[in-house]
Amino acid sequence: MEDIVGKTFDVIIVGSGPAGLTAALYAARADLNPLVFEGPEPGGQLMQTTDVENYPGYPEGVMGPQMMQDFRAQAERFGADCRYGMVTDIEFDGRPYKLEVDEETEVFAKTIIVSTGASAKWLGLESEQEMRGKGVSACATCDGAFFRDEHVIVVGGGDTAMEEATFLTKFASKVTVLHRRQELRASKAMQNRAFNDDKIEFMWDTELKEVLGEEAVDGVKVVNNETKEVTTLDDVTGVFIAIGHKPNTDLFKGVLEMDDVGYIITKGQSTETGLPGIFACGDAMDPVYRQAVTAAGTGCRAALDAERFLAHADVEEEKAVAE
Repeated sequence: MEDIVGKTFDVIIVGSGPAGLTAALYAARADLNPLVFEGPEPGGQLMQTTDVENYPGYPEGVMGPQMMQDFRAQAERFGADCRYGMVTDIEFDGRPYKLEVDEETEVFAKTIIVSTGASAKWLGLESEQEMRGKGVSACATCDGAFFRDEHVIVVGGGDTAMEEATFLTKFASKVTVLHRRQELRASKAMQNRAFNDDKIEFMWDTELKEVLGEEAVDGVKVVNNETKEVTTLDDVTGVFIAIGHKPNTDLFKGVLEMDDVGYIITKGQSTETGLPGIFACGDAMDPVYRQAVTAAGTGCRAALDAERFLAHADVEEEKAVAE
């Protein structure tokens, strides 16, 4: 990091998932020489994903880590500087913004693109973590098609869980919703939709205890909170954890406008935030779609917005000098 200490960059990108690396590609092709700090999980959530079959350009599918390597290589081909490091502090008082990386390296940015993503909330079971990508998922849209004519479970009781369960009925032969209480937290409309679907059944007062299997899920153990009885569902092949996502935006709390959950709010159709020269893209600002392809699209927009901002800023500076 010594070679960049104290230097000022046109664009610094915080995060390296599909949004961040697409922003890096577009910014690099615009000769903005972007510097990318990859964060604690280089490549984002896709590094924990096995087969990706819904991203254009990969007709045979691709492994998540391989796809992110391809993204990174393409951005670097045009001059993006991708580095392992975590932005630990930013001074927002004025441009250029000062960023602290790994609590020791200071660099400056005329513009910042925030692409820190969001993290799925997990139950914290050891077996759940061991089987991630082997039948345990937090995204039905991403992985549901792998479970055609199979029995899957959905853990949760909110709108996200009902949406996931309903979506999974397109593929699975049976969807069992595990909910730790007697009543759902989902909206009435979402509840009714799930209750009226013949493929969905509910196990109330029930929690996931263990995911069974080694190379693939081949059953689960669940426990009833009232009776403490443990039941094995040995025909389950897919487990979907649907207890919500947390945007990785703590660094920007109190500075950038956010919703109640912590997703960054941008202006209209742009990626502009409330601070000049700071743009947000990907899952850090998208509570709805959360797909690699939509994240990449917002990364493109963020880079274009940053490019236009810099061009306008240069014109204003030239006017000021002339006066």
